[in-house]
Amino acid sequence: MQKTLKKLGLIALVITVFAGTLGAQGKTITVKGNIKFDEPRFKMQIIRQDGSDSKVVGEFDIDANNNFNYKMVVEQPGLYTLDCKKWESVQFWAEDEDIEVNFRGKDTAKMVMKNPKYYKIDGGPKNEVMNHLNYLNYQNYQWMIAISQITYRSKFLNDSVKNETTGKFYDFLNEDFKSRVRNIADLYPNRTSVIAVLRYLNPEKDAAYIQKIYDTIDSLYPGYAPLAKFRKEQKEKREFEARVKIGSVAPDFEYPQVNGNAIGPKNFRGKVLLIDFWASWCGPCRQEIPNLKEAYEMFKDKGVEFLSVSIDKGTPEWIKALEQEKMPWPQILAPSAGKEITQLYQFSGIPFIILLDKEGRIIAKNLRGEGLIKAIKEQIK
Repeated sequence: MQKTLKKLGLIALVITVFAGTLGAQGKTITVKGNIKFDEPRFKMQIIRQDGSDSKVVGEFDIDANNNFNYKMVVEQPGLYTLDCKKWESVQFWAEDEDIEVNFRGKDTAKMVMKNPKYYKIDGGPKNEVMNHLNYLNYQNYQWMIAISQITYRSKFLNDSVKNETTGKFYDFLNEDFKSRVRNIADLYPNRTSVIAVLRYLNPEKDAAYIQKIYDTIDSLYPGYAPLAKFRKEQKEKREFEARVKIGSVAPDFEYPQVNGNAIGPKNFRGKVLLIDFWASWCGPCRQEIPNLKEAYEMFKDKGVEFLSVSIDKGTPEWIKALEQEKMPWPQILAPSAGKEITQLYQFSGIPFIILLDKEGRIIAKNLRGEGLIKAIKEQIK
């Protein structure tokens, strides 16, 4: 009898773990909505996020009334992106909830702005978490643009004060953003989609807090596969981050300039090198360019070189931005919208500006405005 009970207990445990591991794998959900203004050249896409990698898992078009209704088999529960014809997108959690999103689309009657909109997901409790997170990202981005524009256009501040003011505002916004991210996690610690929120926390500084969320999910959903996957990704991320910590030699890369000649950090050994990772569609990146130009003029004859690395999806957009901005230092374009370089240097937001010493070691990261100029001055004393 005792052996039988032990066997039954073991079977129950295996079933529990097996169910948690599978989660909603193989479940079919509906992704539907409408596009007000169509862009007929492209299709709708569903993209699965695998750490820093991504994979298109669904592609479909809209009907004559600009509606879409797609049946998606969720092979891996987790974070996905619904891409609206390469013009707009929204991140959602795919597991066991049908979702609906209505896009504006490419309105040619309106001025084209490189400024993403916020789109609400009509779904269930898991995507309520995503709505909070998506809105927080949207709100933070709007503040960054507004602050840059206000300081840049001010007639009462000189350039150095503008740079310093902008940098301080950005620092405040980043700290405020992290605080609000934790608030979201506090609100929804028992929802599996909280895993998407944890991506924005610092694995070292927030280790105890993240572990608390892990424990909650583990207790509610033993063997939950997306959590195991996330923990593996975080471990790999920490290993990558160790390679790009302050004092380490910057990983090398080599990408083409407009003329086709490929260059990278090694081409600038013996000089202090500032590397700016940016994109034409990034508002804060474009707002930072005047600060970079000011720094370039200050230090170009003092052994300091500049290199801008674009993560634009296509060459035409990149070249158009170069013609508009007229940056007088070397410009290169990373392939695959920066998929490789963002993983290599472990950044998710741009502009991402770093400084290397003459030996190619990383001496400063996340530079903006006055902090950028100060970091360079310390290297050329």
